[in-house]
Amino acid sequence: MADKELMDYIETKENAREGAGTRRAYSWETPPEPISEELITETVKADVVIVGGGISGLGTGARCTEKGLSVIVLEKYKGLVARGAHIASLNSPVMREKGVFIDKQKFAREWMRISGSRVNEEFLWLYINRSEEALQWLVDLGGEDVTALLYGGYYKGPDFTEYPGTHVIVRKPGSTKYKYGGGAMLMCEILQNVILEGGNKIIRNTRAEQLEKDGSGRVVSVIAKGEDGKYRRFAGSRAVVLATGDIGGNPEMVEAFAPLGLKAGRNGYYPPGLNTGDGHKMAYWAGGVFEPASWALSLHLIGYSLYDFFFLHVNRRGKRFMNEDTWVQAKAIRTLMQPEGEWAFSVFDSKWFREVGERISISGGQFTEPLGFLYGQSWFSEANDVEKTIERYVQKGTCFKCDTIEELGQKMGVPVDVFKATVDRYNELYRLGRDLDFGKRSELLTSIDKPPYYALKYGPALLTVFGGMVTDIDMRILDKDSNPIPGLYAVGNIGGGFHGVDYPLLLNGNSHCRCLVQAHAATDAIAGGE
Repeated sequence: MADKELMDYIETKENAREGAGTRRAYSWETPPEPISEELITETVKADVVIVGGGISGLGTGARCTEKGLSVIVLEKYKGLVARGAHIASLNSPVMREKGVFIDKQKFAREWMRISGSRVNEEFLWLYINRSEEALQWLVDLGGEDVTALLYGGYYKGPDFTEYPGTHVIVRKPGSTKYKYGGGAMLMCEILQNVILEGGNKIIRNTRAEQLEKDGSGRVVSVIAKGEDGKYRRFAGSRAVVLATGDIGGNPEMVEAFAPLGLKAGRNGYYPPGLNTGDGHKMAYWAGGVFEPASWALSLHLIGYSLYDFFFLHVNRRGKRFMNEDTWVQAKAIRTLMQPEGEWAFSVFDSKWFREVGERISISGGQFTEPLGFLYGQSWFSEANDVEKTIERYVQKGTCFKCDTIEELGQKMGVPVDVFKATVDRYNELYRLGRDLDFGKRSELLTSIDKPPYYALKYGPALLTVFGGMVTDIDMRILDKDSNPIPGLYAVGNIGGGFHGVDYPLLLNGNSHCRCLVQAHAATDAIAGGE
């Protein structure tokens, strides 16, 4: 086909696509009427108004406080908002003490590969180059009362290999300064204290509803409704920063931007009802644009239990359906692809604890190792309570324990004859020493022949939808012409460009540190002026 013929063909196809079909309109696509001036009871002023009191909002507020800026943080929840335990950095003092080093160039290539190249590389390298700084900043803010520990539960398989750069921030024994003992709640408590001790404000039970612009098109204020039901104007002379989290609690927006997320039977966000895309909508009404769908999902295997291991996985029809030697996001998606795919089962026998321990150095990762497992900790240490946890699941009914395979299949509610044939085939592959059906590494094949037998119910819960507003490297929200909307910034999960197809577990906890890195970038731009 000649060049002209090819271009004519492409143009014809484009025109056909533009005229093909229509989609339904979404409620958030129609901007609301401006809130009447008569309803606004007062105007409260600061240099910077931040909407959202999670780690990204509090991180921005703490950094702005350090820069001498007056700050108001608005949060619609009644208390401190945080979840999770981990924060990830490429290299840190504790990593160097352990002899752990991450090659930044190799990491970047792996991130791009696992993200399907759907990543703004500027954002990726911002994180790569400033993650250690951001993590150490947080630890330093905590002072003598906190320390960073290196997490050891990272997947060590040959594909999707994870990096040991995940940290846990914990309160030191004997310290009474902080209420929370560790994890994201402690991180946010540290940041909150910096804001309050610096004389700035955090106003909770207050929901931001609309942004306001001045005559030049600059975003200058936020209209929010307080717990008393009254509207107030919060004016930011230097900036308005949106740090409102993701859209995972808004089914309509999930349908529009990440429909696979609706297939998960459970939503793992806590507290529920917060991540409803409020900031996304306000930014859109102010002229911001969304990055192209489909947005990346974080589907963690926490819907029914916190473990699945590398043992035989069967669906709700009693059939094996995957190579169990892979990362957890793949397991979540494979499960959702099954008939009645809200959950599946990991099947093993009484040897399971020893079999995991003997293979932990070539497998591991989240949902095989405990969330608090430290780097270098032995699986067979007294601190490992996974056996007790599995027995609790048996008592709870999320794990079945039986003396025969037939009885186990009945408890699972799967066709017993199909399930028995599946187990028999798996044992045959073990004896053969090769997984001819799904290609699992032979080192991870184990027999199922020593009763009692277990079927551990596991399944994905939607944690986060990573995607949102298009921004520049200073976190300024861009309009349809790729120009910054003056005065308006996005930090954390409201912004796009950092995650591609899935949440990359190459480095568990990257989202928390990314929030702090972007908080620093936004503050640098705000403090330096536009």
